[in-house]
Amino acid sequence: MGEKRSELRDLRLYHKAHKEIHKVHEVTPFVCFVYSFVNLVVLYLHLPMPLFISSINSGSNANCYYVGNNNEGILVDAGLSCRETEKRMGRLGIPMEKVKALFISHEHSDHITGLPAISRKYQLPVYITPGTLSGLQVPVEPELVRTFRHGDEIAVGDLTVKAFLKSHDAADPHSFLVSGEGVNVGVFTDLGYACKELLYHFKKCHAAFLESNYCETMLENGRYPEMLKKRIRGKKGHLSNDQALEIFVKHRPRHLTHLLLSHLSQNNNKPELVQTMFDAKAGQVEIIVASRYAESPIYTIEAKNKRGALSSLPESQGQLSLF
Repeated sequence: MGEKRSELRDLRLYHKAHKEIHKVHEVTPFVCFVYSFVNLVVLYLHLPMPLFISSINSGSNANCYYVGNNNEGILVDAGLSCRETEKRMGRLGIPMEKVKALFISHEHSDHITGLPAISRKYQLPVYITPGTLSGLQVPVEPELVRTFRHGDEIAVGDLTVKAFLKSHDAADPHSFLVSGEGVNVGVFTDLGYACKELLYHFKKCHAAFLESNYCETMLENGRYPEMLKKRIRGKKGHLSNDQALEIFVKHRPRHLTHLLLSHLSQNNNKPELVQTMFDAKAGQVEIIVASRYAESPIYTIEAKNKRGALSSLPESQGQLSLF
């Protein structure tokens, strides 16, 4: 009985420390002390460590997503220049040295523009399929290339990245499920339709980046030529708002806490439309529409529906470095 009370007391201290981190908006010795204390308590109680996620940019102009833990992280896609990626990571308080690998979903330019410079400057391994590599229009140093195939699980420190095929008009496109300490984060964009693999992995997620590319009405009434409209709607194109919402409503797991709607079209969608549609069905899930112009805040993803202190930190106040 005494041991139980002691564990409960330590657990309360853990949550109290998280609240203190939320209150302090600049790095100070006090923050460093609190963060070290949290780590010690977590180790003592053997609590699972959370994952931290951010959309560095999302849209047809550039795509880049961060997923990491306390020790290391990865970038899925590198659509921004190296300099812009560094700026945005810096504003979030995540040193680029914490990134240990790049994962490339497919070879389209909005996913690989910064790949050569970022991988070369930081000597990062580039995980890419042979098919995607053969279709690249940018150079990558051969010694940095690490190939994977559908179904592979790649270990990056304490993270595991599961790759699986998706339907898109690219050579060999893949989605990713990033896992650590029992927490799962999906990166699901550039999808022609919701295949069985996607639904299977979506049901495992505590958080997900999910494409919500276009509004059917806006696309239909827009100026795009019919051939392009057909491509976007096709089984190797993109998910509409309605298709993404159906995935969310019908297949979301009970433990999903955060949904970041991603890869919105500039011409055939509106962020406020997507926000309203998903908020109406959100329940306890926090809905975020990822921006094509700026990084999102850092969101803390934990098991058992525990929201992290940073998930509601206002963008205007900057980001507290946890790293």
